[in-house]
Parts: sequence; structure tokens; C-alpha cells
Amino acid sequence: MPALACCVDAAAAAPPGYAFAAAGDSSLPAPVPPFAGVPPATTTTVETSHWSPSLSAALYKVDGWGAPYFNVNSSGNVSVRPYGSATMPHQEIDLLKIVKKVSDPKSSGGLGLQLPLIVRLPDVLKNRLESLQSAFQFAIQSQDYESHYQGVYPVKCNQDRFVIEDIVRFGSPFRFGLEAGSKPELLLAMSCLCKGNPESLLVCNGFKDAEYISLALVARKLALNTVIVLEQEEELDLVVELSRRLSIRPVIGVRAKLRTKHSGHFGSTSGEKGKFGLTTTQILRVVRKLEQIGMLDCLQLLHFHIGSQIPTTALLADGVSEAAQIYCELVRLGAHMRIIDIGGGLGIDYDGSKSSDSEISVSYGLDEYALAVVRAVRFVCDRRGVKHPVICSESGRAIVSHHSVLIFEAVSASTYETPGMSALGLQYFVEGLSEEARADYRNLSAAAIKGESDTCLFYADQLKQRCIDEFKDGSLGIEQLAAVDGFCEFVWKVIGVSDSTRTYHVNLSVFTSIPDFWGIGQLFPIIPIHRLDQRPAVRGILSDLTCDSDGKIDKFIGGESSLPLHELEGKYYLGMFLGGAYEEALGGFHNLFGGPSVVRVSQSDGPHSFAVTLAVPGSSCGDVLRVMQHEPELMFEALKHRAEECGSEDDGMANAALASGLAHCFHSMPYLVGSSCCLTAMNNGGFYYCNDEDEYNAAADSASGEDEQWSYCCA
Repeated sequence: MPALACCVDAAAAAPPGYAFAAAGDSSLPAPVPPFAGVPPATTTTVETSHWSPSLSAALYKVDGWGAPYFNVNSSGNVSVRPYGSATMPHQEIDLLKIVKKVSDPKSSGGLGLQLPLIVRLPDVLKNRLESLQSAFQFAIQSQDYESHYQGVYPVKCNQDRFVIEDIVRFGSPFRFGLEAGSKPELLLAMSCLCKGNPESLLVCNGFKDAEYISLALVARKLALNTVIVLEQEEELDLVVELSRRLSIRPVIGVRAKLRTKHSGHFGSTSGEKGKFGLTTTQILRVVRKLEQIGMLDCLQLLHFHIGSQIPTTALLADGVSEAAQIYCELVRLGAHMRIIDIGGGLGIDYDGSKSSDSEISVSYGLDEYALAVVRAVRFVCDRRGVKHPVICSESGRAIVSHHSVLIFEAVSASTYETPGMSALGLQYFVEGLSEEARADYRNLSAAAIKGESDTCLFYADQLKQRCIDEFKDGSLGIEQLAAVDGFCEFVWKVIGVSDSTRTYHVNLSVFTSIPDFWGIGQLFPIIPIHRLDQRPAVRGILSDLTCDSDGKIDKFIGGESSLPLHELEGKYYLGMFLGGAYEEALGGFHNLFGGPSVVRVSQSDGPHSFAVTLAVPGSSCGDVLRVMQHEPELMFEALKHRAEECGSEDDGMANAALASGLAHCFHSMPYLVGSSCCLTAMNNGGFYYCNDEDEYNAAADSASGEDEQWSYCCA
């Protein structure tokens, strides 16, 4: 450690300036080890010439988790392949161009929406549905299976109106239906399926009361292909009573508690002790009761679910085989069985590892999944001499996860630059220390000369802690404490143990937009969506806008505790991928941050290969306040009245401007506004003002009709 020894032992005559003479010494080792898989760069020229988009794709594992829908294009931006592997090069959609179109002000041809932003890709959604259908169709043909596949989408994964309507429309050619688990979900499913294929299934799961069951029976009266699945034995009595009262013959299913389960987080609701379903004893009682009242022909579906993210096809086949045995027994007992519903569980690979040992990965694809299911059902039914049933699955995350991308901006980053110190400055610094602290310094200097790194670290830590204690006692000034911090940081950097991870502050709420990360530690791929033709120079964690220590992302795919990032130069956009399932439905209002803006983007033959077909601004401050029972109009009136009391009676224009600014705040999003906005003293009122009217008013213009626009909100 010659550089460190030189520094701590220096006493040259130079003005005290806190700039280490050795800080730029080329003999110093690199303070931060290179990224895994990233070749070290010695100069800017080498860094640029030896980096490429393909290296970024490998670094962020895009080809693993993103295929076949996402890749890094030659411009260094993340692009979308809307038709999967069938996408032609000219059909790829550059995500950065979407962000520019959406966030640019209206006066510049943009939409004037504010980030964070959810980009929905209905073409990807359609491709996922078609791919799932094709996988089962191929498996059915290859196995000589004598029935068909007919899936349903569980609306709990993402209840957005346009997502549901897209699934019904795209799935209509192959009778794709919906699954509901609550009364509101049942209502929306009924409404959407009125425009779907009449053979599409409407599967009614979840806990049920008389109103839920009545609604499901009414759905059958409306010629919807409705099946009421018994989750609890006592639900049967309600179904029988209400069906007789309404004179509607029900179609009934039972959910079985299988012995098969997987041990991961998502398998906790399966097995004999699972939350939902009936034991074999309970299923037998249901069969006998239906037989006694002449309704055994109503029992037509067997349902089970061994957990989401099933890791292997071996476990899947085991569960399907067990369920198929129960199905065959129900046929033997006289039930008019037609459908085996294998539930959810079709997993996706969040980290691209294709691993069966990870809760965020699976070791199979769509084709392997479908083949395992069809083969298991056919084998059991053929052995028992039972007609092949219709195979139904309730795949949710596998259908919608890929179609949605969350894009947000990093607005600032913490820096850990080591304060410098000249030789004379170092001497003054040492002389200002207490005798005990100077002893620590001398011991550190001796260890540095001997090259004893561990001893250096020991005395650096001891020196810093001693100075902290002296500062708390009031015997050390803040300037000296800052100098100690800088000196110790320099020591750690030279030795190579300094934590140089930066904190990037992002315009986002983790609790609103990525609640599964906070709640259950679910990891999603997060990468920059541009500048991927440049070598990422730093590592960072992401900190959101909420006043909460949990509002950060410090775990990433691949087991990383930080993310390779670029220096902040202008706008810097990050994307979270594979988050189309659950995140929006689970998002909360912590710190009253509402939902992000949303756009639907379809592939187009235009100059940029895409068209925005729908744009919805995120929740305004007024919207989120109403969620908590506040009344923004009354709040504004109270503030307006106070402004009039505090203002000058002779300056009506200033009072009006203040009131207008207050109204604008209720209509703006809770997130940080773009760089076109600034804090300005407006008419000496010191109030918030935005330079770009189009961008500032876009949310209010788009989110509400004229009846929602307050008359005092200036255009």
C-alpha cells in the first residue's frame, strides 16, 4: 500500500485544502471490483469501443427472462417484439420512443403524461394466449387425446377492464373464458363474456354467500357457460336451495384438496391442510347428497390447484395424475363429469435461470407444461376406461405478466466522493485530534508502511468511532468530523473494502407499483431501458419517494444486492418487466402515491412501428385524497378562504393566481414533476408554477370530463 503509506506519512508544505495528493495516483488499485461479466475499462475510449448492446443484454440476462418478447436493439434501447419469435425486425417497438411520445408536452406532439408509466402491449397478450392454446393443441394431437383444451383467465391477476376485454376478444376463437373469485369479479366476468364465445367457461371459485351463488345462477340463466365450484362443503346446501328457488339447473364443480403440493412460498395453499377445497371424505358426502336429491348429473367439473409457480413438470404430472384418479372415481360413482380444471401454476422465468430450485424460475416452457398435463390425464383415463375430459387451466401470471412494462425515472443519485486533503491539510487535521485519536492515526500509519491491511482497517474504524464519540461530547467540531469521514473513506477505498454502491432515487412508490417485492420478496427484472450501448460504470440500489425505510429495491435477479447502472446524465429511465400480474391489484396508497399513468401500445406500420391506442393519466392528488374520505373541493375552499384572509385586499390578481395554483395541485399527480417544471416566485407569492402548460394540465385534461374540472382551475 505505497500510496496509502505516502499519504498518511506526508507533511509537505501546501495550503490546507482537503485534497489528497495521492488520491489520483495511478499506482492505487481500483477501488471497486469490476462487475461480474463486465471487462474492466481503463480509459473512456476503451470503455466505449469495447462495449456493445449485446454485452448489456448478457449482463442483465435479457435473453433469459425476456425471450421472445424483449431484447436490446442496436441503438442500446430495450425493444419489444410484439409477436414473439414471429416478429419481423421492422415490427420491433423501441420502449424509449414510447416514453418520449407519452411524456413529451402536447405542444411538441406528445401526450403530456407524467411518469411513472405502465405500458400495456395487447399484441404480446394475444401472443401469450395463442401460444398457450397452441402448446395444448400440439400436445393433444401428439398424444391422440380425444377431447380439447379450454382455458380460463383468473381475473384476480389483473382486473383492468381493457386487459379482460382483450382476453375475451383474443380468446374467443378457442373458447377461452374467465374465472372469478368474488362478487365484483363475477359481475365484470359476466359483463365481458356477454361479448365472448358462448361456449367459454365462467368458473366461479372462492368463498360464496347466497348473493354470490344467486348471481352465478343468474349468469347461467343469461346463457353463460357457468360452473359453480364448491370450495366448502356447506356451499352445496345454498346452491341446491337457491337453484330450486330460481328454477335454474346449476352446473357444479368440486375443488379437491390433493395430497400433492410443492414446498415453495406459492404452494402454501395446497395439500391436505390447504385453505381451499374438499377432502375425499367431503367429496363423497357431496356426491351422496346430490344423488339423494336427483342432482348428481349437475356435478360435471373437478378442480384442484397445487400452487402457483410449479417448479417442475414432474411435480405437475404427479398432481394431475392424482386429480385424474379422483375424476375417474367420480365418473364411476355416477357423476356426469366433463371437465378437469387443473387450476393455475404455470410458472414464468423471472430471472432467466431455467431453474427448478428457485421460486422465481421454472425449468420448463409452455410446450413441456402442456405435454405433461395431457399425457398424465390420458394415461389415467385410458387405464380406467374413462372418456377423456375437457382440460381446463386457470393460468394467470403466465398470460398477463409479459404484456405490461413499468417505466420510471431515476431523478438523483447519492454520491460518495472522498473529500480530498493536501499534505499540509492532513497535518492540520492530525494536530486537531485528541491525543487518543492521534495515537490511532500513528498506529494506522505504521500499519500502512508495513502493508498490514487488516491492522489499517482496525485503527481506521477505531479512529472514526473515537471521533464520533468526541463529537457527541462536544469536544470535536463538525469540520473535523467531516475530515475524519473523508480520511477513513479514503483508507477503505485504497484497501478495497469501501462500499461504493450508490442510492438512485426513483420517481416511484414500491408499495403502489411493486407491492410483491415489499410484501413477499418477489423479484422482477429491472434494467435501464436505454444507454445499453454504454458500459454501466456504477452499481446502485433504488430508493423510492415514500417516507419509509422499506421503500427501496436492494435485491435483484441473479442474487445481486445492487444493479449495474450508468452515471446520471439527463433523463435516465428504468423498466420493471414481467409485472403484469397482481402488482396493480395489490398496490396500496402509502404516502398517498396513486397509480401510474397507463398507455396501450399496439404494433403499427407507422414510422415508429407503434400506435398509442389509449392513454390514461395516473391518479391525481385529489383522486387519492378521495380514497381516504377527504373532499378535495371542500379542502380547496378552506385553503382559498385562508389565502384571501392572508392576502392583500388590493391585489386581487395575486390572490386569484394563488387560488389557481392551489387548484392545480389537487389535479396534478403525487409524483415528482418533470424538469420542465420549477419552483418560481409567482407574483411574489412564492408558489409553485409550471413553465409547460401542456404537460402540467395533461392529467387534468385527460382524466376528467368538463363536469370534473373546477371552474377556478386555469387552463
